[in-house]
Amino acid sequence: MNLVGDEDRIPVILDVDTGIDDAMAIWYALESPRLDVRGITSCFGNGGIEVTTQNTLLAVELSGRSVPVYQGAAHPLASGVVDTAEAFHGANGLGEAVLPPVRGHAEPEPAAEYLASALAGGDTTLVATARLTNLALALALHPELARRIPRVVVMGGAAFCPGNVTPVAEANIWGDPEAADLVFQSGIPVTMVGLDVTHQACLTDRHLRTGGPDPERAYADVLATATEFYMRAYNPGTPAGDRTCPLHDPLAVAVAEDPTIVTTKPYSVRVALQDPVTRGMTVVDARGHAPAPAHPVEVALTVDAPRFVHEFCRRLGYNLVP
Repeated sequence: MNLVGDEDRIPVILDVDTGIDDAMAIWYALESPRLDVRGITSCFGNGGIEVTTQNTLLAVELSGRSVPVYQGAAHPLASGVVDTAEAFHGANGLGEAVLPPVRGHAEPEPAAEYLASALAGGDTTLVATARLTNLALALALHPELARRIPRVVVMGGAAFCPGNVTPVAEANIWGDPEAADLVFQSGIPVTMVGLDVTHQACLTDRHLRTGGPDPERAYADVLATATEFYMRAYNPGTPAGDRTCPLHDPLAVAVAEDPTIVTTKPYSVRVALQDPVTRGMTVVDARGHAPAPAHPVEVALTVDAPRFVHEFCRRLGYNLVP
């Protein structure tokens, strides 16, 4: 990817629930020559809000960059229940890596209020790799905000493939379906980067065997331990050498940076809310005779996985597989 001048960089805010792939996404974004990361908001998800906020602060500190972090929602819109993902991210959210102490602190402004003010300028893309609770809260506080946001890239949903929490629901949507449906129906231009494409964009044991991440990077030890945990979680019982793990959240950042990395098609997307069997399902109307959607969502259908994974490895300091 070519270097660009500061005036041509894409302003973005990251909305994260920092577990392993969120940390990867933060480092991928902060290493980008094309993205100007103006702020990061935390949400519950891959841990409780205190865990995800501390992990977000740590990821920023280990990057060597200075980006403000705003603590966000501690629970879903319609429920106080928070289901974390310890099986895939560990109790500390970063694969039980030994974590250095966090020096910084979250900003005093709540994440929803920060999003409302920061996105009101109309020039900033939101990359949401967590539950969509923070954005939904911002829209509830300031309904006019929907007309101001140029683009939201969502890592979430499963359009034409199985879910990963239930047979039909992906974790970020399932974790707060009311928030997701509100965002999808808000009229904001949304790109849904779901399991249809993230399961095609994988890190493999071949990448790990070639060496990396670069030991000169401050986050190298945390990333190496976390990646090994992630590999084991996605491949229980599979010997090292044959394993893969999807790069869910970094792919969403890549799409914000370069939309040509995926192909998309506009669909009507609603989120199932009532039936406990289908709750959290992203219902994509793919009928040929379906009426034109009032608020179309650009659903990612294919991905140039080799190009993305090559750039991911280069950017985070892995040696490239020939």
